[in-house]
Amino acid sequence: MQSNRLPVCDIGLFDDARNFFISSIAGLLERYPALEFPHESNFYTLLVIEKGKGNVVIDNNRKPIDDAQVIIIKPHCITEIKIDREAQGKIICFTEDFFLLRYNNNILNQFSFFNGESLSAMTVSEDNSSYLYTLLSFMCAEFNNLRKVSINALRSYLNILLIELERIHSPLKTAHTTNPAREKVQLFQKLIVKNFKTNKMPSEYAEMLNLSTNYLNKICQKTLGQTSGDLIRKHLILEAQRLLHYTNLSISEIAYELGFEHASYFITFFKKGTNQTPEKYRKTRNDG
Repeated sequence: MQSNRLPVCDIGLFDDARNFFISSIAGLLERYPALEFPHESNFYTLLVIEKGKGNVVIDNNRKPIDDAQVIIIKPHCITEIKIDREAQGKIICFTEDFFLLRYNNNILNQFSFFNGESLSAMTVSEDNSSYLYTLLSFMCAEFNNLRKVSINALRSYLNILLIELERIHSPLKTAHTTNPAREKVQLFQKLIVKNFKTNKMPSEYAEMLNLSTNYLNKICQKTLGQTSGDLIRKHLILEAQRLLHYTNLSISEIAYELGFEHASYFITFFKKGTNQTPEKYRKTRNDG
């Protein structure tokens, strides 16, 4: 499925939800068929699978769906969801603003499954499943409650759910500890997502963060093992790959979309980062 632009799904897709949604995954694709095709969403999604088969593709990474599994989908990933209609479990969607209205601005970044690679999944053991599924049933009941105070209760339940998932994902991590350097790097990564088309130099982001370029580079290397320039280039490559695979924009149009002055600059940049020309990458992906 290719077009000039990828569809961007707003959380309002789900029965005009404003900033939070929870529902059974039974018959999910019949109710919301747009989820089956490549799309970008601007909210967080948690797929909690009790029983079911299928697969989820996130930024070209395919993950088979299996029983007792949680799949995390972050905002701005390109996603396709294919799951059988008899599957059991829940889908939870929420915007960043919904969570941050009550909690600290940086707290979402401190959940390890929201950091790192696009695709994050975890298996739920029998020991964890009973509490997790009970919590989800409480969330569903509260979501279907029309009282105003339900919103605050949902935020609290969501926070508890994320803490429980963190325990499953990183069992040795005992508590959220403040790490100013890591928080700066996470903010840097968010700024890249928002500004990569116009800002491609580490010095520009260092200025936004009120840091020296050398210090920004140092904390990126210490935290992620990559330079600040590496992180900018990595995101540019990812965005280019998304456009090459999921749209029929020409190479020149993609170069313009990504903020390159000339298509030749983009081609050189892409080939250096992937050892393939954009044309070859597109052909390989589309033939596959």
